[in-house]
Amino acid sequence: MITHLEEKNILSGGIASFADFKIAALLKNNLARAKFVTPTPIQAAAIGPALEGRDILGTAQTGTGKTLAFLLPILNRLLAKSGHGIEALVLLPTRELALQVLDVLKTIGQGTGIPIGFAVGGLAEGKQIDAIRRGARIIIATPGRLDDYARRELADLKHIKILVLDEADRMVDMGFLPQMRRIMQGIPRERQTMCFSATLNKSVAHLVHEYLKNPLRVEIGLSSRPAERVDLKIFEVIREQKFPLLVHLMLSDAGTFLVFTRTKYGANKIFSKLVRKGFDAGILHGGKTQAQRIRALEGFKKGHHRILVATDIASRGIHVHGIKHVINYDMPQDADDFIHRVGRTGRVEETGTATTFVMPEEMYDLRQIERVVGKNIEKVPLPSGLIPEPRSLHDEATDLKSRRAHHFRGVRHFGRRRR
Repeated sequence: MITHLEEKNILSGGIASFADFKIAALLKNNLARAKFVTPTPIQAAAIGPALEGRDILGTAQTGTGKTLAFLLPILNRLLAKSGHGIEALVLLPTRELALQVLDVLKTIGQGTGIPIGFAVGGLAEGKQIDAIRRGARIIIATPGRLDDYARRELADLKHIKILVLDEADRMVDMGFLPQMRRIMQGIPRERQTMCFSATLNKSVAHLVHEYLKNPLRVEIGLSSRPAERVDLKIFEVIREQKFPLLVHLMLSDAGTFLVFTRTKYGANKIFSKLVRKGFDAGILHGGKTQAQRIRALEGFKKGHHRILVATDIASRGIHVHGIKHVINYDMPQDADDFIHRVGRTGRVEETGTATTFVMPEEMYDLRQIERVVGKNIEKVPLPSGLIPEPRSLHDEATDLKSRRAHHFRGVRHFGRRRR
């Protein structure tokens, strides 16, 4: 049986600050030093039961603070008793997310002496294996790489006491379900499991039924809708108006901008044009090396550049506080991508704006997104004096391809992808 904790009762346990949790003094000091004072709703609801060893099923929008909701119980438990081997495993979908979870873990785990390991693709394998062999007690991993290490007997999973599945729906969507099952079959059944997911689809529900024991379900808000703190806007444009409009918005506001495109080509093109205009920008997509992606993300996070151009590979992998504007330069492929793109702003009590550029042939897609999010998105008039760019041969070909694709869109379900 799953206990459903309603959002209105989230704080009924009297948790008003992190000081109220029964955790080690060292962790409380680290939290205070990092300016973590008041728990978010999911932290207030999940941390207490997790500290008691309860299985947790958390359904929450991104940006709600779930990382701390599972890291604090892990650190507190490992601090209480010395151990050996891998005792806690955090399984998540992407390298970018793994690196950001590692940052949080290092911040609140400072001074604990608990060794940490990493098992993700795209980074030096030798260093990862060495850390595991030297006795890492916490492992942050992506399913593909950890499954590979386990099959090669480079990672012993027999001592794991705590398992976290972070962004479980994303891992399933990316095709990691076979690896996830193999990993979980190699972990002791007597363990604590915490599963966090933006949505609870059929595959995730099966995993929960099979691998979690009487979990407490913590549901914060509606995962099918953007956070209420995000101001949604649309501009109706033709292709030649997109870049001049983007420049206008960036010149009108000094805040940070995350710009989403559908393709690597589009991301490269926009990035190059922004740099030529004198903007400080970074770029993040699957065609970049891991080192380049890390540099781009770190530069954006530390304020070295206020603009990051990215493809959907980053829509869940970017966890940066203070992003003021998300720009959907290209329409997202479906409503789910829309939710996760705009979820990069308005995080944890912050506010933000998500602006979508919509071309005439994309109005059907917009209506489907509005149906899913449950509201009509505000249409904003174009600024006066906006001068369109001259058309290129590539733009002509792209528009023709787009019109052909959208001609058939009405006869299929929006958002159904070919897997």
